[in-house]
Amino acid sequence: MTFFLGLQVKQDSKGVLIHQGKYVTDILTKFKMMESKPASTPMAARPVLTSDIDGEDVDQHLYRSMIGSLMYLTASRPDIMFSVCQCARYQANPKASHRIAVKRIFRYLVGKPRLSLWYPKNSEFRLFAYSDSDFGGCNLDRKSTTGGCQYLGDRLVSWQCKKQTTVSTSTAEAEYVAASSCCSQVIWMQQQLLDYGLNFLDSPIYCDNEAALQIVKNPVQHSKTKHIDIRIHFIRDCFERKLIHLEKVHTDDNLADLFTKPFDTARFHHLLASLKLISFN
Repeated sequence: MTFFLGLQVKQDSKGVLIHQGKYVTDILTKFKMMESKPASTPMAARPVLTSDIDGEDVDQHLYRSMIGSLMYLTASRPDIMFSVCQCARYQANPKASHRIAVKRIFRYLVGKPRLSLWYPKNSEFRLFAYSDSDFGGCNLDRKSTTGGCQYLGDRLVSWQCKKQTTVSTSTAEAEYVAASSCCSQVIWMQQQLLDYGLNFLDSPIYCDNEAALQIVKNPVQHSKTKHIDIRIHFIRDCFERKLIHLEKVHTDDNLADLFTKPFDTARFHHLLASLKLISFN
């Protein structure tokens, strides 16, 4: 099998490559971006994207079509996940500044049309995850953004970028909510793998916020947590049942950082290399 639902698959004795190179070419051609100057990152770190109420209106149908095409591409391209999700927030009333941001994503794809997920054959087989969050990053409602990614050995198999449903009052709370979301994904993966006879209990989740780790490990944190929705405390139950455990990771090494904010070129490409995405020609 070399083609499945728009995903191109290349297999050899060393492992499996998955990419959407043909689809990238198709959408670049569709939106007349093939000859555009390549961009080094999918989104500029500055200025921050805003609702731009006084900005120039643009064609909503074209904007939504571009976003929809990019959303489908995120199935194999975690590098554009955050940028696409950010731009998707403005589909109801897109402005010229938003269209420029979307076109930058396409210009980034011009330079990296065949960035691929690499699943090596001989990598160890263990389940672990990274969790991260910004704090009040959405300028529309000051809600934070959850980022997470899950691995089986060196294989990136799942990733998330989602705006949180409630406003967090501290960085610790935002990180705790993100860790709980990541925990839910890990538990789901554990159940799926269990059907194949693979038991991955006590899977590590790496988080870069010490306060969030302590909230999970020490339930007597009333002043910090009593206002948090009870469903978020799901992670405590999983921790006590030894389904997962949390470990501290330095911010520079937290791969989920890629799904929470835009970066300059150096930091972005460092995270890209750490995710083990490779360019395939």
